[in-house]
Amino acid sequence: MSMPSDGTGATVEPALGTLPETLAAPAAAPGERPPLSPPVPRPVLIARMVIGVGLSVVALYAPFYFRPETNRILSQAIYLAIAAMGLNLLTGFTGQVSIGHGAFFGVGAFTTAILMVDHGWTFEATIPVAALLSGLVGMLVGFPALRVRGLQLALVTLALAVLFPRLASKYVEGAGGVPLLRPRRSEFASLIDGLDDDQWAYFVCLVIAVVLFVLAWNLVRGRMGRAMVAVRDQEIAATTVGVNLAGTKVGTFALSAAYAGVAGSLSVMIDRIADATNPILYLQRSIEFLVAMVIGGAATILGPAVGAFLLVWLRRNTEDLIEGKEILAPAIFGAALIAIVYVLPEGVVGGVRRLLARLGRRSAGSVARPAPASASDVANDSINPGGSHEEGT
Repeated sequence: MSMPSDGTGATVEPALGTLPETLAAPAAAPGERPPLSPPVPRPVLIARMVIGVGLSVVALYAPFYFRPETNRILSQAIYLAIAAMGLNLLTGFTGQVSIGHGAFFGVGAFTTAILMVDHGWTFEATIPVAALLSGLVGMLVGFPALRVRGLQLALVTLALAVLFPRLASKYVEGAGGVPLLRPRRSEFASLIDGLDDDQWAYFVCLVIAVVLFVLAWNLVRGRMGRAMVAVRDQEIAATTVGVNLAGTKVGTFALSAAYAGVAGSLSVMIDRIADATNPILYLQRSIEFLVAMVIGGAATILGPAVGAFLLVWLRRNTEDLIEGKEILAPAIFGAALIAIVYVLPEGVVGGVRRLLARLGRRSAGSVARPAPASASDVANDSINPGGSHEEGT
């Protein structure tokens, strides 16, 4: 297999992670549109199907197997995954660094809590309102963010996360917290019998997470997704090809904030409170979203979900690892995160993707490798060098 040339006589090495020539997309016939992506090797396709079916079975069976306390932890991981997915759209795909998504999370949480406690709304009815208000706040923050980028944008959003609990504690009645004893289900949800409160909350989080992740998957594969990646990689080049730079940034900021608002709304159902008494609570939430995105795999679809579950699992196990010495738990937790990032710099999903790509290349190489010559062929070539075999002519 010869190496391609760049026109100057020098060979060009293939990019890391690209598929070999045997897996390259076939050339389109005249008049036909070329394929958008190369065909997926059969081993990789089978591995993806097995992983998808296995995760689906585990997700559906988990609430009936675990105890209510464990189901609550799983639900927390799901709404954390939703917020991390929103941050992934903004940071992973668009390249805008934000450390203030905890504020949008808080907007969604307080919107749901106030509507349910003060106005008697059902929980499901508050979710769209929480997403809408959080998206509007994200849009308002997105416009000033057009003038800053990189570390400056991170500092602006950091100030937002620090400022939010102070505003909430000042303008919300009481001590800044809205307690909620038991979320009131809608009439449709009340028709479902046989589910305990923890199981019902788990399935509500799971269904909403599946819908939002499918929405993100379709978004990044479409025109909007290509514009987001173009803005992340090279803003000037994206502008020259017609990408609306301001619209892409502000729209992604609003959508990302809406995801965080939905996560905050779900947190009220799980944690039974919208709290603003802790001044660093939403800053901590923002960091958790960022960590979940990084260890799971930035600019991937499943990465935020994998990172969220891994983050919750690590935090849960490090807290109970050393009894009586809770001060060491954050250190152990941080060391575990550093080890994961060091071993898998592209995240868990990035590492699995690289493994599957290597599996596909190895499978394609075994198929494309020519069969060894037989003894009769070698003897024939030695008698008649340069001649051709009858079966090869």
